[in-house]
Amino acid sequence: MRISLTPRAALAALLGLPVIVLWPHWTTVVGLFVLWTLVVLGDALIAPSPRSLLVRREAPAQVRLGGNAAGQLLLTNPSGRAARLEVRDAWNPTAGLESPRSALVVPARERRAIRQRFTPTRRGEHSSRALVIASRGPLGLARRAAAVDAPGRLLALHPFGARRHLPSRVRRLREIEGLAAIHQRGQGTEFDSLRDFVDGDDVRSIDWRATARRRSVVVRTWRPERDRHVLIVVDTSRTSAARLGDAPRLDAAFDAALLLTALAGKAGDRVDLLCLDRIPHVSVLGSTRSQVLSDMVTATAAVDPAMVETDWELAAVAIAERARRGSLVVLVTPVEESAVHSGLLPVAARIARDHPLVIASISDPALESLAAGRGDAEAVYRAAAAEQARLQRDGLAQALERVGAHVADAPPDRAPQALADTYLALKAAGRL
Repeated sequence: MRISLTPRAALAALLGLPVIVLWPHWTTVVGLFVLWTLVVLGDALIAPSPRSLLVRREAPAQVRLGGNAAGQLLLTNPSGRAARLEVRDAWNPTAGLESPRSALVVPARERRAIRQRFTPTRRGEHSSRALVIASRGPLGLARRAAAVDAPGRLLALHPFGARRHLPSRVRRLREIEGLAAIHQRGQGTEFDSLRDFVDGDDVRSIDWRATARRRSVVVRTWRPERDRHVLIVVDTSRTSAARLGDAPRLDAAFDAALLLTALAGKAGDRVDLLCLDRIPHVSVLGSTRSQVLSDMVTATAAVDPAMVETDWELAAVAIAERARRGSLVVLVTPVEESAVHSGLLPVAARIARDHPLVIASISDPALESLAAGRGDAEAVYRAAAAEQARLQRDGLAQALERVGAHVADAPPDRAPQALADTYLALKAAGRL
C-alpha cells in the first residue's frame, strides 16, 4: 500500500500563499504546512482501502489471432463509503487490451464492471502482469494505491488461414475415394467392390469365384485404406524463427500441419503431432478425429521457436516410439544446408525405409523477388546470389528424394496446399 499526491494537492498548497503574504513569518509557514499535511492525510485515510475491494475477473480463455474477445473486471465495494477508483490493468502490449486504464466510482456496498476488449497481435499466451487499484479521497488530494491479486490469462490461437483451401481438397479426396476407385491392388489399398470386366482392366484383378457364380467376368476394385496413421513432426529450432513476410516460418508450418490434419480427418485417418528441437515441446497423441484439430490448435498456440539446432536423432527415436511401420511421417522443416548437414539426410533415409516420408519445407518468398531483379549491377548480384541459393535448395531436395522422401517445398502462402496435394497424390497412387 502506498499513498501518493494528486495535482489537486499542489493547488491546495497554493491557497496558503495569500496568508503567507499577509503574515510573513516562519510560524505561519509551519502552521500552514501542518494543516495541509493533516488535510491530505485525512483525505487519504478516508478513502476506502484498495485491498478491501473484492475483484473478480471474467476474461476470455482463448481467441483466434486476428479476432477480438470481450471480458470484464467486477469490482465490489464492501465498505460504507463510496470508492473513487483509478484502475490500471497491466496486460502485455501484444494482448491488445483496448483501454488499460479506467476511472470509476463504486457506491457503498455495490458492484461495478469495467468492460474490456482484447485484440491480440501475437499468437501465444498473454497475461496480466499486475492489477493496480488507486482509491482517491473525497477531496481528491491523495490516493491510496495497491496491487491486487487478480491474475488474467488469454490464449491467442493460430488463425488457421489455410482453412479456406480445405473444401477444394476434400472434393479431390472424394473423387479419389469414391468416383475413381483404384483398379489395381497396391500398398495402401483395400477391397472396395465388384463390377463387370471392361476392356482395359488388368486380368490380375479378376475375381474367379464371383465370375463362376455369375457366369460373366467380374473384377475387384480397390480404394485407399482408411484409418491410417499420420505423424506430423514440426521442427521448432532456430530455422523456424526466420520471418517470412509478416510472420515467422513456424506459423506457416503450423498452418500446413493444421490443413493436413483437417484433410486427413476427412479421409478417416488418425493424426498425431510432435513439436521438437533438442527436446520435445508439445505432443498431441491419441485424439479422436473430431477432436484432434481443436487439440492441435490449442496445444500449438504457446509454442515458440528455440534458438538451438534440431536433434534429428532424437526425432528419429520419437518417431520410432510413436509410429508403427507403414505410418505416414511428415517432417515440417526447411530444406536448408544447415538442417541437412545437422543430420536430417541420414535420419530421413532411415525413416523412409519403414514409412512413407514427406518433408514439408517453407521457402523464403524473398528469394523469388530477388532472383527476378535486373535493375542495376547491385540487383544483378543479388539475383545471382538468390538463384544460387535456390539451386542449392533444389539440390538438397533432390538428395532427400533419392533416399525415399517426398519433398513439398513452397513459400508460406502455398505451403499448406502443397503439403495437402502431396498427401492426396499418395492416396491416389495407393501408397497410403
